[in-house]
Amino acid sequence: MQYIQPRPSSIVAALYTARDLGCDLAILHGPSGCSFKHARLLEEDGLRVLTTSLADNEFIFGGHEALEHVLQYAEKTFTPTRIAVVGTCVSMIIGEDMEAAIRDSGITTPAIAMDIHAGFRENIDGVIAALRPAADIGWISEEELVRQERVLAGANAVERARGAACKPYIQPSRGDLKHVAAQALLACIRAGQKGMVIMNAKKETAYMFADILVAVHEAAPDADIGYYANLSDLGLAKVRRDAANILDGLKTQGIKPVIVGALDEYGVLGDVFGEIIQKEKPDFAVIVGVPHAIPPEYTAGVEVFSVTNGPRQVEPLRELGHQHVVVEVDLHPKTLGVQKIVASEFGETIRSLV
Repeated sequence: MQYIQPRPSSIVAALYTARDLGCDLAILHGPSGCSFKHARLLEEDGLRVLTTSLADNEFIFGGHEALEHVLQYAEKTFTPTRIAVVGTCVSMIIGEDMEAAIRDSGITTPAIAMDIHAGFRENIDGVIAALRPAADIGWISEEELVRQERVLAGANAVERARGAACKPYIQPSRGDLKHVAAQALLACIRAGQKGMVIMNAKKETAYMFADILVAVHEAAPDADIGYYANLSDLGLAKVRRDAANILDGLKTQGIKPVIVGALDEYGVLGDVFGEIIQKEKPDFAVIVGVPHAIPPEYTAGVEVFSVTNGPRQVEPLRELGHQHVVVEVDLHPKTLGVQKIVASEFGETIRSLV
């Protein structure tokens, strides 16, 4: 499909994967402005991001020496434990051999080259470009690489089928007013209806989506509501740590959710959660994170409250028949660098109405 709306960058995906692999320093081999916003955000999350700042001269004669210099500077100045060298469109066009630059630099810090650029329509290419050299060097097992490729393919399929990539262009929307959706949710609870709260969240975004589980439980601790969350101990190191932190936070609030899959498996859990919905037969369901992963046949006859962080996800969710759709605006920046559950707008709205 030819998209005519902005799509996630494979370079940025590689940067986030470098963080998840335990790299504490990444070097973008390209212009200083490449992926600027996300590089700054990731520095809030413990990944120092440097750039070779390639300019006109290097575009013509190559940036090999510039990359060697930054690698040497990085090791001497910051003493990192792991380094990722991340490619860009420029490094691809001029044909840079980033692995050779790592060897020629003489550094002793473990380092890998992520040979990627932004000319891919799917951002998962950036993740795979990061994971394959990580497997080659032994940072992850071959078994984990195969698992990652499977869950990435699942996530991509969901986005194409029912997500923000299902059309060439989707009009962004902020969804329903949060107080209106919260009032409708509380009306279901107060009417004694049976409910489910499902968190099927992507990686660190779960730090905020989990707050909605907490808010519903605070509003109705004795209600007939089941809680489910994708917080199993699988995935890359940071993903497992995040899952453990969030699960501890939920238990502290008196919630012991049924664990269904991991934080990186959000794209392949749709049928699993769907079958649970069919088995439990709730009157209403609150689905947070990646609600569109659940095929619509499972939610027929259920009043669905969807919470997403994607403005372009609102229209597809409405088309799936979800009666209430709200957006957590700017969720991702608020969940970088945190280690405990953070307040969500929808959660705070529920609390304000109780």
